[in-house]
Order: sequence, then structure tokens, then C-alpha cells
Amino acid sequence: MEKITMTTPLVEMDGDEMTRILWKMIKDELLLPYIDLKTEYYDLGLEHRNETDDQVTMDSAEATRKYGVAVKCATITPNAARMTEYNLKEMWKSPNGTIRAALDGTVFRAPIVVKGIEPCVRNWEKPITLARHAYGDVYKNTEIKVPGPGRAELVFTAEDGTQIRETIHNFTGAGILQGIHNMDESIASFARACFNFALDTKQDLWFATKDTISKKYDHNFKDIFQEIYDAEYKERFDAAGIEYFYTLIDDAVARVMKAKGGFIWACKNYDGDVMSDMVSSAFGSLAMMTSVLVSPGGVYEYEAAHGTVQRHYYKHLKGEETSTNSVATIFAWTGALRKRGELDDNQALMAFADKLERATVQTIEAGKMTKDLALITSLQDVTVLNSEEFIKAIRETFEQIM
Repeated sequence: MEKITMTTPLVEMDGDEMTRILWKMIKDELLLPYIDLKTEYYDLGLEHRNETDDQVTMDSAEATRKYGVAVKCATITPNAARMTEYNLKEMWKSPNGTIRAALDGTVFRAPIVVKGIEPCVRNWEKPITLARHAYGDVYKNTEIKVPGPGRAELVFTAEDGTQIRETIHNFTGAGILQGIHNMDESIASFARACFNFALDTKQDLWFATKDTISKKYDHNFKDIFQEIYDAEYKERFDAAGIEYFYTLIDDAVARVMKAKGGFIWACKNYDGDVMSDMVSSAFGSLAMMTSVLVSPGGVYEYEAAHGTVQRHYYKHLKGEETSTNSVATIFAWTGALRKRGELDDNQALMAFADKLERATVQTIEAGKMTKDLALITSLQDVTVLNSEEFIKAIRETFEQIM
């Protein structure tokens, strides 16, 4: 068949470890044979981020703003062990956090549902979409290791020089401090993104924080959501027959476990990070979760919700066989290609993305899958494939569909 042409490039952000290996396999087997793939490439592997003092991450975010659509491989957020392993200049911040802050978007994550992979929570019948705020909090924090006794203060200095001061703690010995922030403008963008997504998908919207403890910080989120809902969205929600409600994060967790699904759960940045992993695992696998960052200006960045699969990468380096699930990474590519096709009115590119997703699901439902799914499937006599075999099996199914 003639290759599908692209008129506008995607921003391609390469990553780390096992997902970087899968990234190349997916391109070689599932994309390049069928598409005249145009991308503006950025290497967000930890070594290159270190070489460029993390400037490459900011450059990739700017390119995403320019072209409108990006696809990102999983990347390492370094800790102390990684500092030594990669001989880093400093402990670089999360690339995802940097990109989220630069684009000021909201992350929507939803499980990829296939027959034979039943949720651990028996009453879940429909996907649960996690809407994660994409700015601030712990991902944009400032930290201090306190060496000894002293007083820690929170100080805000206004442009006119006036100050607001609050004592955080009187230390009697060594300890730690963390300062986090958020902005009303970003919270409002988050709220509107969630309300619009709920209307577009005709789903109820839940929002949860811990305002009983955080009476200013978390309560501000609650108030902004309610003000915008009452002023701009209540009548539209009523007309659509959907509901918005606020509850405490611990109450939301209890409600989610008893719900049937089919709704959007909006969370602050860290809550969304953790809860999306919980929901995806309960639906089957961390590698069975779509993730897209949507900015207020209509910029889209697609990625897998999971990490770099470090344990499998070390096995791969030893020459050992791995059976790593590549579904979420494939769906990151298909999501980005579909959106690129939508924005460029490229029907062939959109159809390609739909067919590749269908081929991926059909491969699993035919009993060909990676080890993580084989351990939890209700299908009988399944075939466990290694990382490369699974991607090639998807290509065979795709060829049949085409």
C-alpha cells in the first residue's frame, strides 16, 4: 500500500530504558511501513537531558506549543540512586512536570478496556477517567534540608514591599521543609477543561481535595471549581443530564470503589498521579492506560501513564528475554496521530490510528498477549509473547484489518 502522507509534523519526545526500546520497535514495525512519518525529534533520555542542563525538555514543550500535537515516551525522574547511576550534574525535575507547567494543561487518563481482562473491582462496568491537574504542587516545589534548630517561616512579599508572614515550625533539630504553590489562573483552566470534557463525553464529574485539613490551599481549589460551575456550566450540565459534585478525597476513594464507573474523577496534581495508577492497575495493568495532556489553547501531548519499566530494561541489557506490555505506548502514538489527522483534516491518518488501536485490542482478545496480561486474563489457553513478538503479532492483525 502507498504510505500515508503527513502535512504537519508531530513533536516526538524519546525517553528512557525499556520504553525507549519499545518506542523504536513500535516505529519500525507499526508506523514507518505505513506512514511517511514526519516528526520533530527531541531526545528526553536522561543522559541527553543531563548534557543539555534539561534545556531539551523546555525546547520540546515549546515545539509542542508550536505544532499543537506531541507524543512522549516514558522518562526517568531521577532520585539519589539515579544521580550516581547516570553521573548527573543535579537531580533534574520530572520532565512530565516541566512540560505540564509549560503548557498549563490538564491530564486525562482512562483505562483501555478489552475482553478477558476484567477489573479487580467487580462492580466496575465502565472506564473511569482521571483528570489530573497539570501544574504546581509537589511537581514545582522548593525543598530545604534543615541542618539544626531554628525557625522556618512562610513569607510573601508583595510588589509594594508589604509582607505576609507565617511561622511554619520552630525546629529543635534537623528536619526538612517543602514549599509548594499554585495559581488561580491555572486552577481555573483546570476546572474549565474538566467541565468541557464532561460535557463533550456526557459523563458525570467528581472533584475531590482535602479542604478540611488544608483550609486555604485545597479550599481554594474547591471554591474556584464551584464558582466557575455555578456561573458558566450548571445550566449546561442540567441540560445534558450530567452531574458535578465535590467531596473529600478520602470519601471519593470510598465512592469510587463502590461505583460502576463511567465518570470523570478530577484530582489535584499528586492525587491524580497516584489515583490514575491505582485505577489503571485495578482495571488490569499500568500499561493499559491512555494519557493526554490538553492545554487551554488546544495543544495536545500524548504519553503512556506508566514508567520506564526499569526491571525489564536491566534484563534486556543482560540479553534476557522480556515480555513488556507496549499497549499504552502504542495508544500514545495512535492518539497523537489521530489528533494530528483531525487538526489537518487528514482522514487517512485518523483511520490508520483507529485501525491500529483495533488491531491491538483484537490481538489481546485473540489470546496473544504479554506476561502481565496473561497472569490476570480470564481467557483460556493464551499465548504469552515476548516484547518483540507481541508488537509483531499486532502487525499481523493490522495487516488482516487493512
